[in-house]
Amino acid sequence: MISVVIRTKNEERWIGRCLSAVFAQSYKNLDVVIVDNESSDRTLDIVSDFDCTLITISDKDFTFGRSLNWGIYAAKSDFVAITSGHCIPSDDQWLVGLLSGFGDPKIAGTYGRQEPLPDTSSYDKRDLWTTFGTEPKVQAQDFFFHNANSMIKKEIWSQIPFDEEISGVEDRDWARKVQAKGYKVAYEPSASVFHWHGIHHGRNEERSARVAKVIEWIGNRST
Repeated sequence: MISVVIRTKNEERWIGRCLSAVFAQSYKNLDVVIVDNESSDRTLDIVSDFDCTLITISDKDFTFGRSLNWGIYAAKSDFVAITSGHCIPSDDQWLVGLLSGFGDPKIAGTYGRQEPLPDTSSYDKRDLWTTFGTEPKVQAQDFFFHNANSMIKKEIWSQIPFDEEISGVEDRDWARKVQAKGYKVAYEPSASVFHWHGIHHGRNEERSARVAKVIEWIGNRST
């Protein structure tokens, strides 16, 4: 079995395509957990058409790390894939690709490629194409990791959960912590998702400032 944790917030435009692609995977023994943050559109109506466990998290309780921790806690498998409700697996080998990166027992997590859609902004297309290459790699010190398209071992997460206080990039903070314990993370480009808004949200200065602040904080803790 593989568990899939999907975070949602007003994803009616994408969630049907996301879940259809998840349930069309060649790997069929799935446990799908939706962690919804007070969606006010048709997201939950669409989710109800699929065989998912639904967890709701309020705006008051929400942080990126806490929403993931709640979803992973409910997951039934030791291998937990993570994505967002606006990401769409690009083919039926997405989960197989993420799982293939765990050949080395020291791998704590894998992450995959992210590709733009035709109507993704030019800024986000550029950033996705330059960030996510075509060659696999294993990272023992580089703590880049991305939870729009990743898979982790629940056994390791139970010892090192996601930070529930930081405002974003909980994925990189987690990768830094597991690497400090002697684990590694792996990049597997064959496991690909389409990500409409990319990883930098175009030229959103407020979001960029928040992310940069947290990355700087993580880097200072690493030195």
